[in-house]
Amino acid sequence: MVVSLWEFPIFENLMKQMKKSPLILICNDDGYKARGIRELTRVAQSFGEVVVVAPVSGQSGMSHAVTLNHPIRYKTVSVDGEVPAYACTGTPADCVKLALNRILDRKPDLVLAGINHGSNASVSLFYSGTVAAVIEACFNGITAAAFSVDDHDPETDLHTAVQNIPSVIRYLLKQGLPDGTCLNVNFPKGAPEDFKGMKVCRQTIGVWKEEFDQRIDPHGRTYYWLTGAFSNEEPEEDDTDEWALEHHYGAIVPVKIDLTDRVTLEEMKRYGL
Repeated sequence: MVVSLWEFPIFENLMKQMKKSPLILICNDDGYKARGIRELTRVAQSFGEVVVVAPVSGQSGMSHAVTLNHPIRYKTVSVDGEVPAYACTGTPADCVKLALNRILDRKPDLVLAGINHGSNASVSLFYSGTVAAVIEACFNGITAAAFSVDDHDPETDLHTAVQNIPSVIRYLLKQGLPDGTCLNVNFPKGAPEDFKGMKVCRQTIGVWKEEFDQRIDPHGRTYYWLTGAFSNEEPEEDDTDEWALEHHYGAIVPVKIDLTDRVTLEEMKRYGL
């Protein structure tokens, strides 16, 4: 009797692993009900097995905050049909931590965040919960990318992002990224016919010029409301993400989690510190 090698359990398991599709974890900071995460989920389903773990409600501006002083809970929700989805009471960083430690049965091949309503270009990436989700993935050695559209309108046109995100996912699955690097991808506001294509560029040097508007509540008590506007410190530099968005390009910025200023480090060593 001839017995095939594939009838033995070790080879059966090997074949199952070879056939296993990529596991893609999706998060955001606008909450699991946002249009952007539903659209990103639909796009990602073409590339592998998708699981969504996102905040119960909006967490914009939370950056990389994690929950320390009260319990975190999650519940099963519906995001897009049969895709497993969970709503977490914590921050975007909490969502990724919880997914990696408690929800998923294996390490994801890819973590995607967004599609965020509002740009995360330039220094905004430091405030963004969406970007924090992919940085958390990057801490854990997982290829990751954040996607945002330069429009805070909940009903903004997402067609440009939806049409161009697949090419980024294909690149990530095929080429990967260096250890410690993730992608911050932003799309311009406007109609798809105005879109000029994608540009790989650098983060713009800029700053938020913030003001606190002083107001009085109905009880006569003073309170403050954060306002302000972004100031682009290099508006004419055509290799930056802000320039790309202003000129109807999508901006892809590779972001490193190692923030060490190595030039200054060497200078300080030479000085003797």
